[in-house]
Amino acid sequence: MTPASSAGFGAGSALARCTDDVGDFLDVDWGRRARVCARPDRAGFDDLLTLDGVDRALTTTALRTPFFRLVRAGEHIAPSAYTRSGRAGSRPVEGIVDPVAVASLFEQGATIVLQAMHRWSEPVGRFCRELEVELGFSCQVNAYVTPAGAQGLDLHHDPHDVFVLQAFGRKRWEVHAAPEEASRPPWDAELGAGDTIYMPAGTPHAASAQDEASGHLTVGVHVAAWRDAVAGAWASVVEGELSLDAALPPGWHRRDPDDLAKELGEKLHAVADRLVGIDGAALMQERADRFLSSRGPSARGSIVNRASAPTVDDTSVVHRSPGAVCEMRRTGDSLVLLLGDRRMRLPGWLEPAVRRLANDAAVTVGDLADVVPDPESRLVLVRRLIAEGLLRIDAVGVSDLPRSTDAGLGAG
Repeated sequence: MTPASSAGFGAGSALARCTDDVGDFLDVDWGRRARVCARPDRAGFDDLLTLDGVDRALTTTALRTPFFRLVRAGEHIAPSAYTRSGRAGSRPVEGIVDPVAVASLFEQGATIVLQAMHRWSEPVGRFCRELEVELGFSCQVNAYVTPAGAQGLDLHHDPHDVFVLQAFGRKRWEVHAAPEEASRPPWDAELGAGDTIYMPAGTPHAASAQDEASGHLTVGVHVAAWRDAVAGAWASVVEGELSLDAALPPGWHRRDPDDLAKELGEKLHAVADRLVGIDGAALMQERADRFLSSRGPSARGSIVNRASAPTVDDTSVVHRSPGAVCEMRRTGDSLVLLLGDRRMRLPGWLEPAVRRLANDAAVTVGDLADVVPDPESRLVLVRRLIAEGLLRIDAVGVSDLPRSTDAGLGAG
């Protein structure tokens, strides 16, 4: 495997929070062996998961299965033991969290599993999206909250790569050798808040809490393989080879296999010729574009903006929204913006203005006059980018909006 480059992974990036040395990790450990990063001076994960945040989500909202479940000593507890039914308007609803039952089972040693947090926790979703854009792979996040002295799942392995982020409390981990790792005795690692573990797909592991309640995030990374890229190239060629749409001859199953093999060989040669001439750069670019426009949505503030559109004039100061994705592709007379979960097309001549606006530095709208001379065109562009979530106005940023009670499970 060719060593990966650490270029583009800043000190405060999502990946930098998952490991202690991004460059060394990518070159030495990624996909090959487990890595434990125990650093008492590293920042923790209070912004993503706290015990109080978990309590709030389970006791003050109507969280439903399958977004949470309970396990104990490796055994799944039936949802009927900790959920209840209710109504939403005139419709019956099942699987609603029963806070009293959850608290009781937790006291009895059950581990609370919060599933697919990237779909319903704002800070976790933002972190997951950033990690996806950095790595180029889809990610998912579950949280495991274990009472003192208890164990959630027995020794097991996951079919995808995993980062473990210890958020609070302490937890002891048994980490066996990864499939591509040299044989070794299992590691016995105790993690405190801020410590992490990386495990390639197939690494056997188990965890147990220590003398206090413990919570960690498990980030699953679904790594794409060259097989996927080759399959995409094959599919693009096969779809364009019209001769393959011809029907097999009647009675083919009784014909001489050698005659069929000859005809099949002709078809394969035709496909091979098309494969040799394929534009690999264009194919990989389109794959990257699909990835960068199909992430989970990051629409925080979009309803507020549409309910009361902010006033924008040449004196307004705007800057890129935190966590906003913006990759640009120039195609002829058009500028295509890949905004994480969608594509946006603009006239190509706006590229210099968009590049300036997409930087992290604040921009006064009137300062764009050198690249967008028409005042109304400047305002239309900025309003559109605000509506799309790429920009925000300093005076009324999304960060100033009230935080909903179930938006995230971190501090604050």
